[in-house]
Amino acid sequence: MLMAMGSPDGPERYDAVIIGAGVIGSAAAFELAQRGHRTLSVDKLPAAGFGSTSNSCAIVRFSYSTHEGVAMSYEGLHYWLDWPRYLGVDDPRGLIGFNQCGTMLVKREGGHHEKVVPLLHRLGIPYEDWDVATMIERAPILDPGAYGPPKRPEDDAFWDEPDSQILGGIFTPESGYVSDPQLSAHNLQVAAESCGGEFRFGAAVVSVDREADRVHGVTLSDGTVIRAPVVVNVAGPHSYLINQMAGVYDSMNIKTRALRHEVHHVPAPAGYDWERRGFHVQDGDTGVYFRPEVGNNILIGSEDPECDPREWVDPDHFDRSVSDAQYRAQVLRTARRIPSLPVPDDRKGVVDLYDVSDDWIPVYDRTDLDGFYVAIGTSGNQFKNAGVAGHCMAELIEACQAGHDHDRDPVVVRGRYTDFELNLGFYSRNREVNPDSSMSVNG
Repeated sequence: MLMAMGSPDGPERYDAVIIGAGVIGSAAAFELAQRGHRTLSVDKLPAAGFGSTSNSCAIVRFSYSTHEGVAMSYEGLHYWLDWPRYLGVDDPRGLIGFNQCGTMLVKREGGHHEKVVPLLHRLGIPYEDWDVATMIERAPILDPGAYGPPKRPEDDAFWDEPDSQILGGIFTPESGYVSDPQLSAHNLQVAAESCGGEFRFGAAVVSVDREADRVHGVTLSDGTVIRAPVVVNVAGPHSYLINQMAGVYDSMNIKTRALRHEVHHVPAPAGYDWERRGFHVQDGDTGVYFRPEVGNNILIGSEDPECDPREWVDPDHFDRSVSDAQYRAQVLRTARRIPSLPVPDDRKGVVDLYDVSDDWIPVYDRTDLDGFYVAIGTSGNQFKNAGVAGHCMAELIEACQAGHDHDRDPVVVRGRYTDFELNLGFYSRNREVNPDSSMSVNG
């Protein structure tokens, strides 16, 4: 256990400071606190999960292109299935619900499923291989046309009728989505507090302090000085700024930056109960993903196809209004797969940020500054892994603080639920860009 210290006159002292109280930061705080560490979570926003977590599509799926990605996401599923027992406490605001609607990954010639299926099979994850007839039987509103590669509506070829069909879909019945992403972070805050963890909101970090070659704590914008032998950067889209404060940004081979992203909401086709009969669809052929949403709506996100511009932004200054161009692109792409989809003129949706690494795979690691750890590059695809990511970070921190050389001999964590081996070296800050990454996001 890290040694807690305190003084009534000097700086505040904790075992660990966690910068960021989104769903992964709150999970890391809970995991450390329940191991007996005295933690302080600081966040510049007014509540847990108030930043990019609140606008997450909160999809839990296993359709990754790497063994490690599939294994971690399937382990992560079980935290949501076991949520009340995992937390061990009640939240006065209630606990999140997990909607286990399943995911259909569109099969197309040369598609993403060719990487995914062998991994599902190897890890023993249940899946169904649907042909087109089965897909239409399960969801008659879906059109089987092959429209790819993804295009934008201003491209004349966007409107061409397909001359072939997709191959069907790979359906994973255990996947789904979390009903209230912000509440999930609050649930974790309450659980951490029940173990002695503390949270401080409206608290911006202005300095990551060091003593010689070790982290020494942080200083807040109000002048408060906090001393701790461990600081964990889980600052989401602001993570690269915190790394710059800590002086570790340049020494990391994998960097992160903030990407502006839009998600849109439209009604389901009239007379079709997509909220209850529908499922999450991952459609690389049209370049979108969509899932059921409360009120018989459909939530639509982008897979970031190559034809779409990427807008890298300052996380404190970006346009939060839904744009007409991206609304049309995403909704009309979905309308190719669902021809009866309404396309309202009244644009509804949310705009927020992803914290994106160079290969869209997160960094769960120590850094060259002893005691300073990172759980970054997580936005857009790691919400589902909050529980297991928090567990892995706690295991990593305890090992390194006890003297383990993680860079030379990567920490391997056993999954609590699946017993899968999770090699944290895969998420190293010093890795090369992973060629097996899909370089995109799907909730």
